[in-house]
Amino acid sequence: MTATYRQPGVVLTDHHFTVPLDHDTPEGETIELYAREVVAGDKARQDLPWLVYLQGGPGFGANRFVGRPAWLGRALKEFRVLLLDQRGTGHSTPANRQTLPLRGGPAEQADYLTHFRSDSIVRDCETIRPQLTGGAPWTVLGQSFGGFCAVNYLSTAPEGLSAAVITGGLPSLDAHADDVYRAAYPRIERKVAAHYARYPQDVERARRIADHLLNHEVVLPNGYRLTVEAFQSLGILLGGGEGSHRLHFLLEEAFVRTPQGPALSDAFQEEVQGLLSFAGHPLYALVHEAIYGQDDRPTAWSAERVRAEFPQFDAAKTLTGDGPLLFTGESIHPWMFETDPALRPLRETAELLAARTDWKPLYDSARLAANAVPVAAAVYHDDMYVDTTHSLQTARAIRGLRTWVTDEFEHDGVRAGGPRVLDRLLALTRDEV
Repeated sequence: MTATYRQPGVVLTDHHFTVPLDHDTPEGETIELYAREVVAGDKARQDLPWLVYLQGGPGFGANRFVGRPAWLGRALKEFRVLLLDQRGTGHSTPANRQTLPLRGGPAEQADYLTHFRSDSIVRDCETIRPQLTGGAPWTVLGQSFGGFCAVNYLSTAPEGLSAAVITGGLPSLDAHADDVYRAAYPRIERKVAAHYARYPQDVERARRIADHLLNHEVVLPNGYRLTVEAFQSLGILLGGGEGSHRLHFLLEEAFVRTPQGPALSDAFQEEVQGLLSFAGHPLYALVHEAIYGQDDRPTAWSAERVRAEFPQFDAAKTLTGDGPLLFTGESIHPWMFETDPALRPLRETAELLAARTDWKPLYDSARLAANAVPVAAAVYHDDMYVDTTHSLQTARAIRGLRTWVTDEFEHDGVRAGGPRVLDRLLALTRDEV
């Protein structure tokens, strides 16, 4: 079933596809994928090459654009764009606390979720590509985790690509999750220090909120238990271009006076629950560490274990002195499956995924070393989400890949930079710069 409609300057078409849950068993169970085609209104009838956009995450549906914002306007100058809701996200067959019990118990749910990594997403793309392009290869734009998918694409199905553009998403080819987080915590600490240098008044504000949470039980309106660790995880904002400012504005309105004394304001609680809840993207929490699984070692709640190696992130210890509270970043912890009502029913499923030891390899180093697809990647200097050193090591391992290393943007540069980031990377794939 397809439906075509218009927004200012663009023509949109809804697409629905049926794909195997397990591509190794094509005759078995199937799931549904949704994707939105976007084409410039004045080019709607033209035979244009395709660009498929792979959203960051894991666990997020594609952007719901209105008109031609961010990078989309640049892409529409020459491409017909496909905004794919990766399996389990958006309007594709959902995977969440409401639907996963249809699979059975936690063991069955965990087995099901092993099919929601980059390798399955790439095979989905290769299943639907001939239906849209008539068999012609297309360009892939991979943001963050979408870049992980793009590198898997280059490893497993490069014949499907005319070019690959990656923004903030060159993964390590062989690092265990522990290596990823050992590199991450020092970067996070640097981002927090930069935030406090910009907004020194936030040092005392953050300490006051943390002290309040250590001494009071706070349950947000949606049932989320706001612990001090959950509050610290708001540091994920610091990886975006406007994140430091957003965090500052949030902290400055944290408290109000009440007849019972100071309390966290309704406005603060409302915004915090929107930032912390996984109700809209539970797959992010469920398979986040699994995207690094490639061998017989379990991920075993890597971010939580590695955090213990960095005692400066312990809020209780921090508050015994006068140092600044450290926020954390893009990491998933077992306590999230206790504090968040959207995740609580999935705690045992998450435990089984964390203990799994049969992950398939995601990248083929030999094939990448012989790559013939034009590839360009934006590597953001000191990116909080994806380690720059790991990214540059991978860039050197992919034949012909051209990098643009910049400190002009944070991790969300492809959005914040408007058309400039995509324009430059496309030019790099064409040897125009």
